[in-house]
Amino acid sequence: MTEHTCASCGARMPPYDIVNAASSDGTYRLLCSRCFNEHIARWADVVGFKHPQFTPVRLLDADGRSHEFHFRSLLLGDQLSLEAFELAGNHESEGYRFQILGEPQSDPFVLLGKLVQKMMRALSMEHLHEDASGLQVAGTMVRGRIEWNGVEGGRLPCVVIDGRRVEWNDFGAILMAFEGWQFRLELLDPSDEA
Repeated sequence: MTEHTCASCGARMPPYDIVNAASSDGTYRLLCSRCFNEHIARWADVVGFKHPQFTPVRLLDADGRSHEFHFRSLLLGDQLSLEAFELAGNHESEGYRFQILGEPQSDPFVLLGKLVQKMMRALSMEHLHEDASGLQVAGTMVRGRIEWNGVEGGRLPCVVIDGRRVEWNDFGAILMAFEGWQFRLELLDPSDEA
């Protein structure tokens, strides 16, 4: 995994712990999440903000597969974002990803508890299953996340369902089992409960 150097503290950090932050002069700098949070705390006058850090955790999904989640906290001015994500393969869009928002002065361990509960609820559901004919919808509802498919100049997304990357054309093929059915598409913010 390629590491990046924080422009503020000089620490070498993995890509998931780096923020491309805009400066007041219109330039951008790569900052580690700790330096980014300290900068935003000063800018937003958040007194006494302490950058929370959490050890990765492993949780089981509905099939009993283990998933390791890393955490990142970002101060967004008037909100604290706590994110959990898997490091799956070389694609940033692979794997499960969760987010919860709280007040900047929130107890980070209370937010972490709420986030882990959200993660456990999502992991307990299976939306896709695989049989001899390939991937199929497990019921009549599919929850997932829309991502960039990684093709420069491409116009098609991919989706991540049950922590699994599914290309758009493959997702369309999965949906053909429901030809003639109606559907409802609802788009939710990553911090909302899906």
